[in-house]
Order: sequence, then structure tokens, then C-alpha cells
Amino acid sequence: MLATSADFKDNSTRALQDKGLHKALQAARVALPAKRAAAVANLPEFEQLRDIGRDIKNHTLAHLDFYLETWERNVLNAGGHVHWASTADDARAAVLAICQRVGARTVTKGKSMVSEELAINEHLEKHGITPIETDLGEYILQIRNEPPSHIIGPAFHLNREDWEESFRKVHTQLPADRVFAERRDIMSEARTLLREKFLAADVGITGANFLIAETGSSVIVTNEGNGDLTQTLPRVHIVLASIEKVVPTLEDATNMLRLLARSATGQDMSVYTTFSTGGRRPNDLDGPEEYHVVVVDNGRSAMIGTEFQDMLRCIRCAACMNHCPVYTTVGGHSYGWVYPGPMGSVLTPMLIGVDKAGNLPNASTFCGKCESVCPVKIPLPKMMRHWREREFERHLQPMAVRTNLALWAWVAQRPALYRLATRIAAKALKLLAGKNGKFTTLPLASGWTAGRDLPAPEGDTFFARYAAQQRNQA
Repeated sequence: MLATSADFKDNSTRALQDKGLHKALQAARVALPAKRAAAVANLPEFEQLRDIGRDIKNHTLAHLDFYLETWERNVLNAGGHVHWASTADDARAAVLAICQRVGARTVTKGKSMVSEELAINEHLEKHGITPIETDLGEYILQIRNEPPSHIIGPAFHLNREDWEESFRKVHTQLPADRVFAERRDIMSEARTLLREKFLAADVGITGANFLIAETGSSVIVTNEGNGDLTQTLPRVHIVLASIEKVVPTLEDATNMLRLLARSATGQDMSVYTTFSTGGRRPNDLDGPEEYHVVVVDNGRSAMIGTEFQDMLRCIRCAACMNHCPVYTTVGGHSYGWVYPGPMGSVLTPMLIGVDKAGNLPNASTFCGKCESVCPVKIPLPKMMRHWREREFERHLQPMAVRTNLALWAWVAQRPALYRLATRIAAKALKLLAGKNGKFTTLPLASGWTAGRDLPAPEGDTFFARYAAQQRNQA
């Protein structure tokens, strides 16, 4: 997937006209927030768990080198292999080298956003190795040659009729008169075709929700079971994980798991939660012969010690995007790269540069809902403001934006002038609006009024009302 975040405005304009997309986004807009709210209500200690999760991640990040080294030592003691990758190129090279060494021709994959970040599929295909996505959502996207639009529900932008159309187009070996009466039919067809892929694969690639330093384990959570088949049936299992996925102990991991599913899908726990520690041992009945973990930095260590370090607490639950009025209106593809929504608006500029992704931290209403639902209390709005400041400092915004912001800042630093100007503006807008009390068109604000009405001020400014209140109380 190309980094086209600079095209966010054009992408969003197209998304606003896409009726099918808006039908599909209802799940993110309505169902998932409701499920999360119900799950949280059933766990009285959820807010305490959020504090615990935040503290676990903060402690780990403060001692990241220690826990990564501890984790590596325990992976090696369990017979596994660790490959450190500073860059995306390093990670791709490590995965390819493992696949080529064992003569892999096909690779099954569980859902992994890090693999999307690294463009692993394209790299393997370029070298004659066929990757096969086994997550149901990722599978349909591979058929359609589309990138994910969501980090836990990659095909959220599709409706049932889109799935049926694509399956009939690609699965030509199946009877043409088969019936897709409900979603179960889609799932059954995908399962039937994927089973042979699982059995034939030479290598399986998964992501990792957590790496446990105490045991050298990796953890994945799924609702389909494809992750287990991907990592146990092939001869070689490759885990792709970024450096911030490590947690100190098994107890810490279980605390984080109690937060993850509730925040993501409103479940107490996901259907499958799988811990992997090394390859198959002599007395094991199944499992891979080789267990490899490719640990990816790709710009994350540069976040340590900066105003963006808190972003590394993210456990990829997608609660922020499920509650975001921007994401649930324009969808994930509008963001132009791997990570959409509020978390992507902070992370993407760090990974590909604010010069390419500067529109993303500006794509926010700053309603604060993302921070209020984040299971580890990441201050996403504050970090988006930091990116806006950096964008302004580097003169990456259009001249008109910089000039108007500079003018506003100059006036705001002079309280008497600011209060006078806002009182004049409020009165003028009230007079211009007339009896309607709103604007359907307004000079210098056409970007707003083209899609919505702008209410006129109803009275004095906040400062004037506050001053009057203070005088009355005196």
C-alpha cells in the first residue's frame, strides 16, 4: 500500500459520495461502540484496569532495552530464533531469507498490520513466493487487491453483496448456482478453499499482540482460528512484531488481554488466545519445526523520550477509530496508508514523515472521544496538536493557513484586542445571519458551509458573559 496520506482531502471527498461505504460503516458507527459500552459496564474494575495497562506500558517503555534483551534470551533458551530489524528493508530481507532457506513456495499469513506496513506480500511475490491471507477479511481483500481499511476488521468497508460478487468472480471452480443466503455461506466457502492452503504451506507468518519477556512467548488473539493453523501446520513459523509489543510478565499480558477484546469488539475475551514459545519439542504432537521472530523498529525507537512516546502504548484495539466521527464518516482508505483513524493520525507521520502525512493530524474534530475510550489512556488529541505544531514550524501548511494562524496568534497574545475583535465579530455575524440564526453560505468559510449550516452567535462572547457573571456575583 502506497503512502498517499497527502491525498487525504481528495480521498475523503470521494468517500463522502460512496453510499456503499456508508452502509458498511454503520457497524463501526453504531454496533461496536455499543458492544464496548456493554462490556465495560459488566466489568466494574475496567477503569482500574486502564490505569494498570497504562502503567505496565509506561514501565516497559522506560526499560525497553532490558525487557527486549530478557525476551530474546528466553526465546533462544526455548529453541527459537530472533532477527532484529532496524528498518523495513531489514525486516523484509529477514523474512525472505528464512523462506528461501527452507525452499518455501507458499506462505500462509494471519492478519498482521506490521506485515502491511512492511509490504511483505509484495516482497515475497516479487521473489516467486505466494503469500495467502487466511483471515477472512484479509482474504477477500487479497482477492480484490485492496488494502485493509481497519486494523481489526480489515474489510469493514465492504457489504455482503461485495463479498458475494468477488467470490463468484474468483472461485470459478465452484458451482455457479450456489446460494449466498447469509454470511455463514461466505465463511464456509472461504474455509473450504483455505484448508488445502494451510496443509500445503511451507511457512506460516503471524503478527503478535504481545511478546512476553518472562517466557519468550508471543501471543495472538483471533476469532477465527486461522492464526493457530497458520502457526502450527507449516514447518516454519515466522512472527512479525514491533518493538513496543513486549510486556514484562505473563500476569502483565493477561491484564492487557482483559482490556484488549473488550475495547476492540466488546467481547470478554477473543475466541482464540494463543501463546507460542519456541518450535516443536520432541514430545509435542504438533507445531512448527522452526520458530522465528522478526522484531521491527522502523522508526519506533526514535519516539522514545519524545512527546510521541505515549503512542507506543497502543495495543491495536481500534477503539479510537470505532468512536471517531471522522473515521466513521470517511472510512480507513481515506487515510492513505496502513494505520487509519486517530491512532494513525499520530503514528503515520512518525513512520513516513509529517511532510507526507500532515493532513492526518488535522483530520480531527478534537472531540476527545478517542482518548476517553483508549484502554491505555493515550492522549491522542494532545499528540495530534504536537504534529500540527511541527507542521506549522516546518512551513508545511499552505501559506493561507500559516498566515491566518499567525494573525490569530498575534491577536490572541493581546487580550484586550482579542476580546474587542471577538465581540465585534460575534455581533456582526449575529446581524448578518438575521432571523434564520444560521449561515448557509459565508465568505472565507465555504469549506464548512458547503456541507453544513453554520449557526450564528446567539449573544456575547464567553469572556463577556464571564465578566458579567463576575460583576453580578460581586
